[in-house]
Amino acid sequence: MIDLYYWPTPNGHKITMFLEEAGLPYTLKPVNIGKGEQFEPSFLKISPNNRMPAIVDTAPADGGAPLSVFESGAILQYLADKTGRFMPADVRGRFKVLEWVYWQVGGLGPMLGQNHHFNRYAPEKIPYAIDRYVNETRRLYGILNKQLDGRAFIAGKDYTIADMAAYPWIVPYEAQGMSLDDFPHLKTWFEAVHERPATKKAYEIGESIKGRFDLTQDEEARKVLFGLGAKV
Repeated sequence: MIDLYYWPTPNGHKITMFLEEAGLPYTLKPVNIGKGEQFEPSFLKISPNNRMPAIVDTAPADGGAPLSVFESGAILQYLADKTGRFMPADVRGRFKVLEWVYWQVGGLGPMLGQNHHFNRYAPEKIPYAIDRYVNETRRLYGILNKQLDGRAFIAGKDYTIADMAAYPWIVPYEAQGMSLDDFPHLKTWFEAVHERPATKKAYEIGESIKGRFDLTQDEEARKVLFGLGAKV
């Protein structure tokens, strides 16, 4: 029913986490971002920003032609609406979840992505950039930690797409210069999400796809991934 164009990055993991939780049939279509497969014309037709993940729903609710969706936050929202799961039905609950999904896609993901880049991949270590993004990472962890004080999950007592959106970006916390011991409510939540069978399955799938691919050792892959060979 769902074709998932995927690579095992935090944004990719969000979608396999949802699909495994929902038990929704899907076909995995790996897009090796280190080999530039995200620039293939066939992929750009469904993801014009040349980023994965993207999906094609071959059986959309309107009964029409296959429907494509790109951008991970939009995909999570689409799948929640399609299945009626992991999203509250009431308007207040729905927008509480969406606030935190948009917080992740607009802040947590981009800022932690810059942390990864300047700490791990940049050919030149720039102390100002590293400090700036490590400090912003710490601020965002603090916001999430405060939100989780007294709550089992980000938007309340139920597991939602807000949790699926945020969790993969916290997984590499050590590489981001963070200790979960400094954020006890976040740590409790993180461990709970980690133990969900669907989460474990999603990450097993990622490992099986990734194999021996290593951005840090492949200079050509780094050029493709970080836009040095980007095609317009």
